[in-house]
Amino acid sequence: MSHLWFPYAQMQTMPLPLKVVGANGVKLRLENGQELIDAISSWWCAIHGYNNEEINAALQRQMLQFSHVMLGGLTHEPAEKLAEELVRISPQGLNHVFFADSGSVGMEVAMKMAVQFWKNNGVEGKYKFAALRKGYHGDTTGAMSIGDPEEGMHHLFKGFLPKQFFINPDLNEMEDLFREHSKEIAAFACEPLLQGAGGFNFYSSAFLKGAQELCEKYGVLFIADEVATGFGRTGTMFACEQADIMVLGKALTGGYLGLSATLASDRVFDSFLGESYEKAFMHGPTFMGNALACSAALASLRIFERENYLQKIARINEILKEELLGFEARGVKETRVLGACGVIETVSGKNHKGIQEFAAERGVWLRPFLNVVYTMPPYIISEEELRKICGVMKNFFYIN
Repeated sequence: MSHLWFPYAQMQTMPLPLKVVGANGVKLRLENGQELIDAISSWWCAIHGYNNEEINAALQRQMLQFSHVMLGGLTHEPAEKLAEELVRISPQGLNHVFFADSGSVGMEVAMKMAVQFWKNNGVEGKYKFAALRKGYHGDTTGAMSIGDPEEGMHHLFKGFLPKQFFINPDLNEMEDLFREHSKEIAAFACEPLLQGAGGFNFYSSAFLKGAQELCEKYGVLFIADEVATGFGRTGTMFACEQADIMVLGKALTGGYLGLSATLASDRVFDSFLGESYEKAFMHGPTFMGNALACSAALASLRIFERENYLQKIARINEILKEELLGFEARGVKETRVLGACGVIETVSGKNHKGIQEFAAERGVWLRPFLNVVYTMPPYIISEEELRKICGVMKNFFYIN
């Protein structure tokens, strides 16, 4: 462990991490033989749980052919087929797919697309971005710049990052910003309906629809960051109904391999066409369109549609509402539920201190942060397992 640097952790004081030696279904098996229900789907990506036989088989078949070839001048069926399938299921008009290897990089791709779109169209000066306060879009430099600069986890980089525009989910505030600064703003980026790592904040679909209309009115591209919300997490396949650019990640491969997809409209894509090489999109991750990752994603999507996961998510939503909404205890500020996401917000982080260890002792894996304790379970979870997660979350506050 002394050589391994862990994320979002103070290495000097962090407790020893739990060592996983196996995983199946919704459960992680530790080296001491204990099993934990994974209440957060390995940072929201393992929607089918672990060790899915169909995805395993898809990877094995592809591995026997080849694991990876560059998309620079070459192509292959898994990438072509996945692009076709993503266009089929995505909001209408998103007809072009650019692959990368993580959600953060997918957002970098979206930001670069937006800036170059205006440049290719002969419009100068549109290099800034607008985003929502309490948002999070990834850990790379461009993505960090559109995360909340005051309260977000990257506030310490504030002086290093490009300065962007931030608003609350308020249409009047948004229009005031656009009225004054739209000539500088290339795009507005948001996590539709559900803000993840900024604190699991929810906002209305009315704002989302209005934001899309204001973007069109003032000549600003709309970027939907569906890295966390895509593939059913908010209750529908995607949280947004239209966008100029949409970014997918996390659950795209069912949690098997890193992969992101940045989808663009015809309008955006067509701006990169021409006789001049200078108009081409200047980005190309080494592992973009990795054949193994694309094969896993295709299998994941087949399972999602065949097994009617949206119906499973609707039942998860019902149970979360039954278990969490209206829950009151000392230190609890609010509970909220959207799709397959249930949140207990506390007055401060001190109010849930120790809940991770408490839950692990009772067979549940949680990872609270800021002032929230949440569950975003795999979609295959049983009713009994989900109620156990919620019970453990609530019992901590009853006892403490």
